[in-house]
Amino acid sequence: MSDDAHLYDDALATFFAEAREMLQQIEDCLLILETDPADQETINTLFRAAHTIKGSAGLFGLDQVVRATHQVESVLDRVRNVELRIDGALSDRLLKSADLIAALLEHAATGNGDTAATVVLEARTATMTKELAAYCDLKPAASPVAQAAAVERDNSAGTWHLSLRFGIDTFRNGFDPLSVVRYLGTVGELANVKVVVDDIPALEDLDPESCHLGFELDLRTTADQAAIEAAFDFVRDDCVMQLLPPARPAADFVEAMAALPDESRIGDLLVESGAVSVETLNAALMRQHQEQASAAEMMTPPRRLGEILVAEGKVASTVVDAALSKQRKHEQRQEEARFVRVPADKLDELINLVGELVICGAGAAVLAQGLRSPTMTETLQQMSGLVEEIRNGTLGLRMVQIGELFARYRRVVRDTAVELGKAITLEIEGAETELDKAVVEKISDPLMHLVRNAMDHGIESPAARVAAGKPAAGTVRLAAHHDSGHIVIRVSDDGHGLDGERLEAKARARGLIAPNLVLSEADRLQLIFEPGLSTAEAVTNLSGRGVGMDVVRRNIEALRGSIVLDSEPGEGTTIEIRLPLTLAIIDGFLVRVGSSSYVIPLHAVVECIDAPADQLQANGDWAGHLRLRGDVLPYLELRQVFGVTDKPPVRRSVVVVKQGNALAGLVVDQLMGEYQTVIKPLGKLFHMLRGISGSTVMGTGEVALILDVPALVKLAIEHESHDLPTALREKSAPAARIETVGA
Repeated sequence: MSDDAHLYDDALATFFAEAREMLQQIEDCLLILETDPADQETINTLFRAAHTIKGSAGLFGLDQVVRATHQVESVLDRVRNVELRIDGALSDRLLKSADLIAALLEHAATGNGDTAATVVLEARTATMTKELAAYCDLKPAASPVAQAAAVERDNSAGTWHLSLRFGIDTFRNGFDPLSVVRYLGTVGELANVKVVVDDIPALEDLDPESCHLGFELDLRTTADQAAIEAAFDFVRDDCVMQLLPPARPAADFVEAMAALPDESRIGDLLVESGAVSVETLNAALMRQHQEQASAAEMMTPPRRLGEILVAEGKVASTVVDAALSKQRKHEQRQEEARFVRVPADKLDELINLVGELVICGAGAAVLAQGLRSPTMTETLQQMSGLVEEIRNGTLGLRMVQIGELFARYRRVVRDTAVELGKAITLEIEGAETELDKAVVEKISDPLMHLVRNAMDHGIESPAARVAAGKPAAGTVRLAAHHDSGHIVIRVSDDGHGLDGERLEAKARARGLIAPNLVLSEADRLQLIFEPGLSTAEAVTNLSGRGVGMDVVRRNIEALRGSIVLDSEPGEGTTIEIRLPLTLAIIDGFLVRVGSSSYVIPLHAVVECIDAPADQLQANGDWAGHLRLRGDVLPYLELRQVFGVTDKPPVRRSVVVVKQGNALAGLVVDQLMGEYQTVIKPLGKLFHMLRGISGSTVMGTGEVALILDVPALVKLAIEHESHDLPTALREKSAPAARIETVGA
């Protein structure tokens, strides 16, 4: 494949990524407008997103995407001009249109040659176009605002002259100048198109990969300057463009403004283009300041600077529009300059290399201890600090705000509420909380299941809620915060809660509980995680609280996390998920049991104490309890858990670990201290191993297993309880599962 083809493919991949982000933006804007249809800023953002997708798709020849997006853009243009108002029906059609555009983009991105799929998408596009066309045929609302907007739009109609000169590397960068010209034809009517070939060298000096093309053309359109300039978003660095607006008194000012360097303040743009004087600008700024003060008292929005100048007849609205367009582009470039797109696989490779660097550093530290060289030890300590900074910085590159995930569920809540005939709102807290992108991708499906469960079987119908003295609209809340190296995610609802007695009855009917066993309310609620157990009257196509909850728990625990459920009858249910911030590297605490080394995640370690044999009250071979400052602390004897048979040392220790609000002790032979741990996944053979979450390679080359603290704490507490479901007690015999690993 040639370099040009590679560049084109890279540009196309970038377009697909950005288009998906803009589709998410469209969805978010539509959901906002359902509650605040007059939010003009959101309407403008919505229109720009659709317009950008259409223009960029045209540059890459994605005609079907252009056709679909053009119809959406036409409807949004009428919304922007106050000729239409977004209500529930229109919002629903636009959301479905966004889904269709997403499907068209996915079809184009995968290069799928499935003829049947193409036919289906074409049929869907035709249906969508027909439905949205009906909105374009409606007569405009007869409000003064709408009439003024229509007059302004009609007055902007005219013939624009474009002078284009493409850079010499345009072809090499994967762009076709003709695609820009073709796209301009979708904005308006092209006339007097002339190809400029003056810069083409003699044949013997011609490089076929170099571009020497230019165009002079006229464009008859009602679009504004920003819409025309959008055609050049992807070739801005490879094209010099001069845009002359239709002849009118403000044309000279607009032309002068186009030649100005980027500026973030509209007032400076107007002054430097000669549209207004400094005195006029200062007077308008003074009036704006006065209006802002009075508007704050009256609780009304103040006028913007451009609106004041236009209202006073100091400048034409087209000049202000041009200044705003230039201002937006400047702000957009500043925003884009803050970010660099990096493929995820390259970032994963970097993190893997950092992990290997940590292992090599540990190996060098072992050698330094053997050589007993103070100078080398000091140097390695400095290197260790630098490696830790590199590790933290590298992991930070993969951290994203969980709000990006939470925002996806707004559409889910909206559509599901409509389907169920319920009134449900989604509240989000802690959206700025960060965690590893790899964790986000793996937690998405379990969270989706929990959110749907809350809506389907947690939130009551409006009539039932009113009868119970509640607001007709229910609430689902997603919240997140950091806690001791973990992220805690809560999914809660204010529905009717779980029925513990019904859960117990179903569990007894299935033989999951011994006949004479008495359960606490907390134990009853935990039954929800047993396979197939549910309080739902009927399984729906959305969910069944309990149907699949065992899968949710398994998926959470596979991420070294834990899940806890709390419910109050009549008040609602809260599910708390605790996950590590990253799956790659952790700070660990190294211990030895027999001849093997084990790593305990450092964030879970509370303290270390001596373990005199006379204080350990065994409740069997591998578990027991001891007294810790007046409290009873359950413990696990790791020598027995891991099947270590050699003679234990005289002096041993207990590592007190914490999971949530629960404490437990792990009896070990030796404490080795803190240890940076690069997590290596276990093979499929050990996937269901309880008590072990992964492995790591030490500096000596020895493999150490990473202990799964949540599972071990639960095991220790379960052994102390006599009020457990049979299904849970059967899991409390670890030797058969773990002994082969410790050998």
